[in-house]
Amino acid sequence: MTDWTSDEMMAIAAARALSGRQRVFVGIGLPSTAANLARRTHAPDLVLVYESGTLGSKPDRLPASIGDGVLAETADAVISVPEVFNYWLQPGRIDVGFLGAAQLDRFGNINTTTIGDDYHHPKVRLPGAGGAPEIAASCREVYVVVRQSSRSFVEKVDFITSFGHGTGRGDRERLGLRGAGPTLVITDLGVFRPDPETAELVLTDVHEGVELDAVRAATGWDLKVVATLGRTPPPTAEELTALRALKEASK
Repeated sequence: MTDWTSDEMMAIAAARALSGRQRVFVGIGLPSTAANLARRTHAPDLVLVYESGTLGSKPDRLPASIGDGVLAETADAVISVPEVFNYWLQPGRIDVGFLGAAQLDRFGNINTTTIGDDYHHPKVRLPGAGGAPEIAASCREVYVVVRQSSRSFVEKVDFITSFGHGTGRGDRERLGLRGAGPTLVITDLGVFRPDPETAELVLTDVHEGVELDAVRAATGWDLKVVATLGRTPPPTAEELTALRALKEASK
């Protein structure tokens, strides 16, 4: 029995991945929770960028959407959406793109469009792309935070909304994509990084209280694991207090 939930462990582990004055293009949901937690704890100088055109937002609660007024009210600057993409994102001025996913495959490709083989008659129609394809293509690095199950961690995504590493190392370069692609995936069970040779996601750490068998069972492919598996340090009291206060302020 722990004093935290798996979602809290995931958000805190994701927040720890951010540091310094990184410019972070933030997706709504889990990525926004992690980025705002990082700014409230160990990385107060993070520059949070949202798709709506807010630069350096410092919300005192979690924004409900990219159009939430708190983002503009607390921003260093508010610019047009085309300027966000044409000046900041596409030229490679964003250090980290922080994204979520409905489906993620072994090479870090993301699906947020449809579930099912038939695009025109899907089992589930998802919210769609938004700015995620451009974020995945142009940020220097991409971090993904997602709840893990065999339905979300799949052998092959039903639709590639945001390109990760395609079918392996070298696909991004062949397409002329600027950034390194997904370099870190954090779930409620553990942490994954791409193999330097193949770009296939490899389990590098499990969270406190999680066993390897549970991670394998929640992965839709034959999971590879590093030789010396790490364990994520448990949340500190400071981290839990800050995260819970952030969520409470958003009610």
